[in-house]
Amino acid sequence: MTSFGLHLAYRAAWPVALLLLPPLGACERPGGGDARAPGPSAAEAAAEVELPTGEVIVRPLGHPEVRVRVEFALTDRTRERGLMFRRELDQDAGMLFVFSPPARRQVFWMRNTYVPLDMIFIDDALRVVGIVERAEPLTDTPRAVPGDSCYVLEVNAGFARAHGLGPGARIEILGLDGAPEPAAS
Repeated sequence: MTSFGLHLAYRAAWPVALLLLPPLGACERPGGGDARAPGPSAAEAAAEVELPTGEVIVRPLGHPEVRVRVEFALTDRTRERGLMFRRELDQDAGMLFVFSPPARRQVFWMRNTYVPLDMIFIDDALRVVGIVERAEPLTDTPRAVPGDSCYVLEVNAGFARAHGLGPGARIEILGLDGAPEPAAS
């Protein structure tokens, strides 16, 4: 075959070879996987908005209360972004994800989240229903607890264990318009 004939055969095979390659871009990672990204684009960084802030008082059973400065994630957009792209989180800080009633099962992942976190799931009576401790950063692995939640508090990994926090603990939300009052003991 001449070099011209090889060139034509190569050109004819090229579209077929492209079809055999795996797709580029977003793809499902069964069972999790690496959800690392280089960081927010300039547009994403510029689009970051300052979130309303407040405080959550955590009252673990049989342990002293703990106060956490929080940013409130109130909209679909801010809940989807959460703590993504942040490289650090102060020890006394976190984010409270607020969902519209009724309470339902909430599922989180750690895509583009660099900080290991504890996820504290809270029902509409402001009681902890479950905790995901030390969620591994940079994965799409779904994380949830049994039970329905209206709130999820994300704090640094190790927080729950350090403060004896578990199901049944109560919280109080300060600075959130329309926040429910804690349920009576």
